[in-house]
Amino acid sequence: MIRSEASGGRATITIDEPERRNPLTNAAMADMAAAIHEACADDAVRVIVITGAGDEVFSAGGDLSGGFVDAPLADHSDRGALADLFRAMRRCAKPVVARVNGHAYGGGLGLVAGSDLAICADHARLGTPEITVGLWPMMITAVLKPLVPRRALLEMMLTGRRFDAAEAQRLGLVNRVVAAAELDAAVDELVQQLAANSPAVMAVGKRAFYAVEDMDLDTALDYLHHGLTAVATTEDAAEGIAAFLAKRPPEWKGR
Repeated sequence: MIRSEASGGRATITIDEPERRNPLTNAAMADMAAAIHEACADDAVRVIVITGAGDEVFSAGGDLSGGFVDAPLADHSDRGALADLFRAMRRCAKPVVARVNGHAYGGGLGLVAGSDLAICADHARLGTPEITVGLWPMMITAVLKPLVPRRALLEMMLTGRRFDAAEAQRLGLVNRVVAAAELDAAVDELVQQLAANSPAVMAVGKRAFYAVEDMDLDTALDYLHHGLTAVATTEDAAEGIAAFLAKRPPEWKGR
């Protein structure tokens, strides 16, 4: 079950099935992708936050109780719901923040890695335990590989070991680790910082950041050169510079 609500420039999307450790069923992932598309299209929303219900588990990953291997070929299309969710997160022009309220395993860890930023409660444990049940963390490889060093990532996948939040931060999976009691305040502070920036420039910047990941240096520089000009043509860039020179807060128009 997915719950989505928006207020104060923030859309919060919650995996709301704590009694089952917030599993990522195909239906839940499709609903999450739809909620992200909706939030992205809402001009009142500046930041999207993804979290899990309760205090213990962000998401334990795929729902293995739902006949995961009963019809592997027939279910191939439905199983692509996670890929569609990652695409929705990446292509959304607004920053996506993971509020990691607890354990994040398998696809749950993929959601953390697929977000633009992540703040994690210190009691959380994370990992890719798929190998221990005869599976492999296939699709989440696409979002884990740019973040985690190669050997560390392969060890995670080959052994299925679970690790604490502090190690997740060292590996680059989360930005900050805070006490559980401080999690909401830390997320609120980050959301406020993001919402205070130009939505138009953040949209161009996020697109450029991910676009150049796999480019060679010259191609990346050419792309970013055009990106800088695109930023310079926005009304927000003109407003930001005018506000800086006038020593006043900027009034963003989002264009």
